[in-house]
Amino acid sequence: MMAREFKRAWPTKKHRMLDERLHDAFEHAAALAAVEEISRVLDTAADPSEKFANIAEIARRVTHTDAAQIFLMTEQGTLRLEADTNEPDAKKKVELTLGSGLTGWAALHRKPVAIYREPWNDARYLEHPLLNERSFQSLLCVPLVAGDDLLGVVNVRTRLPYGYARREAHILSSIAHQVARAIQQQTEVERLVTKAAKFEAVSEVSGAIVQSPYLEEILQLLVGFTAERLNYKVVTVRLLDESRQELVLRATQSQNYAYRRKRGLHVGESFAGRAVVEKRSFSVPDVTENTEYVGADLAEEQGLKGMACVPLMAGDEPIGVMTCYTEDRHEFSKLEMRALEALAQQAALAIEHARLKVRNTLMQEMHHRMKNSLQQVASLLRLQLADGGHKTVEEALSDVLNRLTAIAGVHDLLSREDLDRVGVISIAEALASHQQMAMMLPKRFVPISIGGDDVPLGMTQATQVALILNELVQNAVQHGFRNFEEGEICIRVRALDDEVKIWVSNSGSGLPDDFELALDSHLGLKIVTSLAGAIGAKFSLGRRFKWVVAELRLPTSATG
Repeated sequence: MMAREFKRAWPTKKHRMLDERLHDAFEHAAALAAVEEISRVLDTAADPSEKFANIAEIARRVTHTDAAQIFLMTEQGTLRLEADTNEPDAKKKVELTLGSGLTGWAALHRKPVAIYREPWNDARYLEHPLLNERSFQSLLCVPLVAGDDLLGVVNVRTRLPYGYARREAHILSSIAHQVARAIQQQTEVERLVTKAAKFEAVSEVSGAIVQSPYLEEILQLLVGFTAERLNYKVVTVRLLDESRQELVLRATQSQNYAYRRKRGLHVGESFAGRAVVEKRSFSVPDVTENTEYVGADLAEEQGLKGMACVPLMAGDEPIGVMTCYTEDRHEFSKLEMRALEALAQQAALAIEHARLKVRNTLMQEMHHRMKNSLQQVASLLRLQLADGGHKTVEEALSDVLNRLTAIAGVHDLLSREDLDRVGVISIAEALASHQQMAMMLPKRFVPISIGGDDVPLGMTQATQVALILNELVQNAVQHGFRNFEEGEICIRVRALDDEVKIWVSNSGSGLPDDFELALDSHLGLKIVTSLAGAIGAKFSLGRRFKWVVAELRLPTSATG
């Protein structure tokens, strides 16, 4: 009786097979339960970091191990730690290349790796300084694969030596497969949502800029809306000045004075210049670490790191560059770059449309401008007639011709630049060139140097400033160097927050000790005083550091 009972209690081969099947069934049920739990996590958790931390904890619990990690593939083809149940603070700080270490090997070969004890003795092992991996004896790495796509690797570890059985590897592989599929589906949904949001923002910005017929307004709408809708810290637009082969800053939503006064970039210089030459977009994760980027010091001061630079193309020809900056280091995705390129294309069309409209408007208003200019000439002639000075007819005609040339120079510059605005430096350079040819005597050497901020002016202000500069340079040549064969004339422009200062200085004979502008002005200075008052500017003339300095202070509000 006892022997028969003992025989019945001893497990037979059939019983062992049944136990294994029951064990497999329990493990399969546990795996299915884990997959369902993981699906709920992916559906409910809003924060990606929280999602992967929960998934790692589920993997650790189901496999009865001590720690779990999840590495995910980046757009750059590396493996980045997204969750670690043992060292949660290490997430996103650890990055591996494919084939690097046991995790990288599992990803590269898309095969599980199981180590019973002391994984650091394996030839494939690579110790990372941010992870305390020697506190774990065993390691099981399983790649996350969905279809043909490698999405990452899930690792589990134990503190004591542990031989992973076939079914444990199978369970983790099953979980990994389901997780990979869920991540792939979730990623695709998020990509589509992001794509829709990006292009919805692009459509919104495009709709805003195409409604405006004015170039300056289009540019300000472009930088403002792009920064706001696409979440960039700073957006700038530079337009190409073909005559100088330079990209000039025309719009930015940054309120920083130094940033708004950034110098022009030569074609081919920095990433903006290359974007024009190569007619393609560029992106940099951190401009403060890139030696090719011009202006890294200012970018660091303003807290700018990630940069995307997109050319504005009118047909096959570049007309400028739009540059977007992020506050943190940022890898611009292909989707993000395509969205910016679509926006840049719409912006370029709007800019060209506005320029064409300006040209048509200016053609219609040209007779009005010419009428105003002729009235200006008539006023100057009346002042000339009323002047009591004794000049020959030749000298008087020469003065009139110089003033007419100054007005004509402004018209010529407007026709070559932005049609409705012209820079002070451009005006000064044109006048200096004319004065050098027309007024300098053969034995007199008086170079004219020009520098400073090329502040743009509207038509009326540009004409008045051109006449003022013409009178001041002419006055310096005729009076300051009457008894001098050598000297120098300097024209400097400085843009401040509330005003623009223009200095015309000469190293000539100087002013009388008792000189007073209100009492001792000749015709040229009277004209300057009158023109300055007409545009709301203040004019003064005096001696500073052995130089005669004429100063014009023009309110910023009057430069439009």
